[in-house]
Amino acid sequence: MSVIELKDLTKSYGKSRGIINVNLNVEEGEIFGFIGPNGAGKSTAIRTLLGLIKPTSGSATIFGKSCTDSPEVRKEVGYLPSEVFYYDNMKVIDLLKYSASFYKKDCAARINELADVMNLDLKKKIDDLSFGNKKKVGIVQGLLHEPKLIILDEPTSGLDPLMQQKFFELIEKENKKGATVFFSSHILSEVQKMCTRVAFIKEGKIIKLEKMSTLQENSYKKINLEAKAPLDKESFHVKGVSKLEVKDNTAGFIYKGDINTILKKINELELRNILIEEPDLEEIFMHYYAKED
Repeated sequence: MSVIELKDLTKSYGKSRGIINVNLNVEEGEIFGFIGPNGAGKSTAIRTLLGLIKPTSGSATIFGKSCTDSPEVRKEVGYLPSEVFYYDNMKVIDLLKYSASFYKKDCAARINELADVMNLDLKKKIDDLSFGNKKKVGIVQGLLHEPKLIILDEPTSGLDPLMQQKFFELIEKENKKGATVFFSSHILSEVQKMCTRVAFIKEGKIIKLEKMSTLQENSYKKINLEAKAPLDKESFHVKGVSKLEVKDNTAGFIYKGDINTILKKINELELRNILIEEPDLEEIFMHYYAKED
């Protein structure tokens, strides 16, 4: 079952770019990564999905219902925006109780449980909280009603490393309980740690949608070598080579394809040393972006 479905979703701001013909499906129970640099269109896509802004064209559905016509759908959605803003004079507990009142269910025990996990003082005023602690309030607010779909937009900004780890453990626990997670980030290590599938977005367009396991499988190799004589780029003119850097006797690149093909080419060189390893997600990510330029 598709929990999220975007079909040719487009949002334009006059002459400014938003998102263009975005198509993707997020299946029930998965943790889906939505990644790209700042300004790529991630937040615009999420706000359109949530019905906070209207699309120029195309459609977005959650649980099979239109995001623009079905406000009741949002009762099953937990949302953590990239930036959180609250009434400064309210106490944390009062804000969270007010948020819980929209769901017509007793969330008191859940609020205390989440506050304990995130080490959040419920008695403090919002105005007295640091940026990181305000982000914790947003996390508790987004999860207090035990939503079936959790949408996270750059969720860890402002959290220290210990809180980031607790946050990831919390989201993983919610996912194991059945929640679907849509996770937007420009921090590739977070996506690599959490997600099962990932979509790359660049300048408002999806440029790749892939399983995380496929991105990291053996078809990609990171190769660094040192030869006995100076090298030139023509020595590595092979389909599948990208991110090539050559300096004097050394060369490094990412290779996608049959490993035997590149090894035959390398075998023509007299080597001092060679290292072949798995690239990390960031290097794969940059490989996709380089192909689109």
